[in-house]
Amino acid sequence: MELADAVARRRMVRSFSGHPVPTGQLERVLQLACTAPSAGNTGGWDAVVLTGPETAVFWDATTTPEWRARSRRWPGLERAPVVVALFVDPDAYVARYAEADKAGSGLGEGVDAWPVPYWYVDGAFAALLMLLAASDTGLGACLLGNFRGEGELRAALGVPPGRRYVGAVAMGPAGGDDPPSSSAARGRRRPSRVVHQGRW
Repeated sequence: MELADAVARRRMVRSFSGHPVPTGQLERVLQLACTAPSAGNTGGWDAVVLTGPETAVFWDATTTPEWRARSRRWPGLERAPVVVALFVDPDAYVARYAEADKAGSGLGEGVDAWPVPYWYVDGAFAALLMLLAASDTGLGACLLGNFRGEGELRAALGVPPGRRYVGAVAMGPAGGDDPPSSSAARGRRRPSRVVHQGRW
């Protein structure tokens, strides 16, 4: 598939059939995510891949019984055969930017020295490549935001101290009962409203 086709086809799929993702397909998605841009080529993100029954660990940590009972999307999301939880390592960026070729930036002095926390930017790049790669391979996928349960999830998955949870990508063959998001009615801004030539 051409990049333009993958971008045009990509949408957040929040209902899955429950059928497993073939190993080769999942490996391709993860390999492409590893090509994401990274500040200073730090590569300071990691993915914990949960498949099949393992995904329950994710849902138990990040949702509540009350949320599941009232969510119109829960039945479709629960069937996702793969959940990839993304974690970033702020200290890896501080250490990288303390190295000789980056020390002049002053960013090696600590996380507070960073006006933009690029570890989250890089984690988002990786997530977007996963979403595009899933679309390219014929899978449905969605980004699951970090709203609750970071500590519980880190503990359940044995994530090292200092890592921060960015969010997760659920993926698998799409199911049929995917209620539309109320946000979709907002539409997308046209380039003429977004792109400013020369100055604002």
